[in-house]
Amino acid sequence: MIEAKPLSPRFGAEIVGVDISKPLDPETIRELIALQDQWGVTVYRDTGLDDEGQIRFAGYFGHLESLPPRDGRPRQFLFNAGNLDKDGEINRAPSALTYRKGDMIFHTDSSFMDLRTSYSMLRAVEVPPSGGPTCFVDARTAYDDLSDDVKAKIADLECEHSLWWSRKQGGAEITREMIEERHRPVHKLVHTHAGSGRKMVYAGAHCYRVVGWSWGESRALIDYLNAHATQDKYIISVDYAVGDMVIWDNLACLHRGGGFNWDERRDMRRATVREAAAPEQPDDPFGELFSNAPPMARLDKIN
Repeated sequence: MIEAKPLSPRFGAEIVGVDISKPLDPETIRELIALQDQWGVTVYRDTGLDDEGQIRFAGYFGHLESLPPRDGRPRQFLFNAGNLDKDGEINRAPSALTYRKGDMIFHTDSSFMDLRTSYSMLRAVEVPPSGGPTCFVDARTAYDDLSDDVKAKIADLECEHSLWWSRKQGGAEITREMIEERHRPVHKLVHTHAGSGRKMVYAGAHCYRVVGWSWGESRALIDYLNAHATQDKYIISVDYAVGDMVIWDNLACLHRGGGFNWDERRDMRRATVREAAAPEQPDDPFGELFSNAPPMARLDKIN
């Protein structure tokens, strides 16, 4: 019998009683998605998944984001979220360290894309002896706890998002002029989570400015909302052993990577599910994004 063991009273649960390394029937899939909608973050220990199994399992949740075929490799459905390069060695490029520093600020995956990520599924293949947790924010409860005045103020606002803004915060040499020369998708600041009907503040580190507001007013509001949401009372932390996988819903929570010793190997592979259905023709949104990266941001981005 499938069981959810809560990690906190309302947010995060470890799922037991199911072998996700094997093909699942529709009823089991519906039950797992319902648990994901309820808890926002779900943890599966010692999954036994390999790359093929992770891709198959992720496909139960929707359309998988991918990278196109290149360098003689097939289309890639698993994103490199560790510290290894394409040859399996520790990536020593300074740009790689700068890029990962941006991941260590609370954010939602792919809010900088027109079509956002819904579910992210991160599997541990190789982990360092210590460090490297993922921290998660219960953004729905954080929204619930906002004052009525703030909720009214932000109800109808929209915000621009930029990957390069979060990378600038992580230390990349990117100017605001570079950011504003590039496409910045617009999303509602208050998002209603379809699976639960609950609201969250859809901000985080990629959130750049409020549409129609001045820079100073925008940053004051966004910084206030991010600081409110990332109070300790809303945060849980998850550590990994080899074979573990964590799923989080980017339309219900924020997350950030935890620090670890970069000299120790960390192989983490992420499958991500887009919020929309599959396009008629395979697309390459990430390729387009990085082909237009600011000159100082041409990093060893995604594998």
